[in-house]
Amino acid sequence: MYIIKNALVNIKRNKGRNILIALIIIVIAAACTITLAIRESAEKIITSYEEQNKIEATISLDRESIMKEYKESNKSQEEMINSFNSIESVTEEQVISYGNSNYLDSFYYTFDLSVNAQDITEATDSLVKETTTTETETTTKTEQIEGSSSGRPGMPPSGGGSKTTTDRKTTTKRTERIFNEKANEGAFNLVGYNSYDDMKDFITGNYTITSGEVNSNFESDTCVISEELATLNNIEVGSKITIVDPKDSSKTYEIEVTGIYKENTDSSSNMKNMFTNSANKIITNANFVKKILAENTELKATITPTFIVKDTDSIEKFSKEVTEKGLSSYYQVTSNINEIEGATESIKNVRVFATTFLLITLVIGGVVLIVINMINIRERKYEIGVLRTIGMKKSKVSLQFMFELLIVCFAALLLGAGIGSATSVPVANYLLANEITNANSKYEDINKNFGKHEEERSNKKPNERHSFGIARVEQVDDINAVVNIKVLAELLGIGLLLTLIGSLASMIAISRFSPLTILKERS
Repeated sequence: MYIIKNALVNIKRNKGRNILIALIIIVIAAACTITLAIRESAEKIITSYEEQNKIEATISLDRESIMKEYKESNKSQEEMINSFNSIESVTEEQVISYGNSNYLDSFYYTFDLSVNAQDITEATDSLVKETTTTETETTTKTEQIEGSSSGRPGMPPSGGGSKTTTDRKTTTKRTERIFNEKANEGAFNLVGYNSYDDMKDFITGNYTITSGEVNSNFESDTCVISEELATLNNIEVGSKITIVDPKDSSKTYEIEVTGIYKENTDSSSNMKNMFTNSANKIITNANFVKKILAENTELKATITPTFIVKDTDSIEKFSKEVTEKGLSSYYQVTSNINEIEGATESIKNVRVFATTFLLITLVIGGVVLIVINMINIRERKYEIGVLRTIGMKKSKVSLQFMFELLIVCFAALLLGAGIGSATSVPVANYLLANEITNANSKYEDINKNFGKHEEERSNKKPNERHSFGIARVEQVDDINAVVNIKVLAELLGIGLLLTLIGSLASMIAISRFSPLTILKERS
């Protein structure tokens, strides 16, 4: 108790020096508070973005490896196509097996089936037909005919002449086509999804509903079609179209159009083509596609899986796992990790800058405090000698100096934290408010992409609203102070660190001082 009382007395007695120390710590505390607040805001923005944009992995053909193999084997183009046709597609059973992994949060997959349709015209600006060539070869042959006998002896034969014959030979040549069996057999692409969260083209805004909506019942016989296909065939919302099995035209399936969409990607500006890439894409649910596949086992749909990976470290482990489960060497696991890291790179740079600035501030602040304390120790050398002479231990003397610095440091930290908080909160609030606005704006835009209207969404309960893979952030008028408990705890740790650094000089000096030598010098 004596040590604390003596520390308070010394603080009052040495006001000038302690005010200087307090000012230095206030500046350090304010700078650290701003830095920590910016780091905390950056962490929240990065976390929010990563929650909205999960790490996704998919299985795709390793075309580079395939072409390298073909090149090394010196195969002809025909052999390459036939070899490509022999590569087995990934099955639904395999996708489910791969999805049963500890490295994943979830997974989904879509079906892509080539089909035909009755009474609607394909959106195309070119026709490819198989041609038949007919060649006719004409051969002319002339024969000399000898004259017949006149019947009178000694007379030459009378008459004589030639005979011409013409031979015609017709040859028909049919062009043999070697085609990619994995290419479209039908005029239209029937794409089946399992839920709204699977429909990434609508979530990202590549596709937007312009009339009607995407049906929320993913077991119904409904679909949405492109504006181009709708315009070309005078199809409206509520119309029904008939899907035809490309291998058996006797098998037909009726489906209702509940929405019409347009494509917003750069492919729509391709001046070489009249229609966009999605013009002949009919979007429905996986249940409808499975119904068609069940009726004809000869039909093969392309299955595109998407796996939601838990974290960055799990990508490589998941890739190795699917290989062990039997994934062909012609396929590879790819992810969107580069896109996610690229999107948050600027925020991460801010966080790194803030951390670097924090370290520099601590180093400079620590050095300044050590220098001031060394001066303080030299000025109070006689006081230390007296305390040591009356029997106070070195540790207690050091503890008294530490308490003095700790009291000054704690008071300065509170004041510095207040100044830093007042400065940092508006900046951090601005950053986070932008993130909240962007997240909610993105959510509303996605709703519009699916054709959902504001009044319809407002009538639904929160748990009935679709997430679309986006973390909903509730809009607030004022974000709670960014200088939260975590920041205060970090700031307290910084204060203790500065106190220890500043006290280090006094501890070393006091341990080396001899009381008698100090008193002799004083006398």
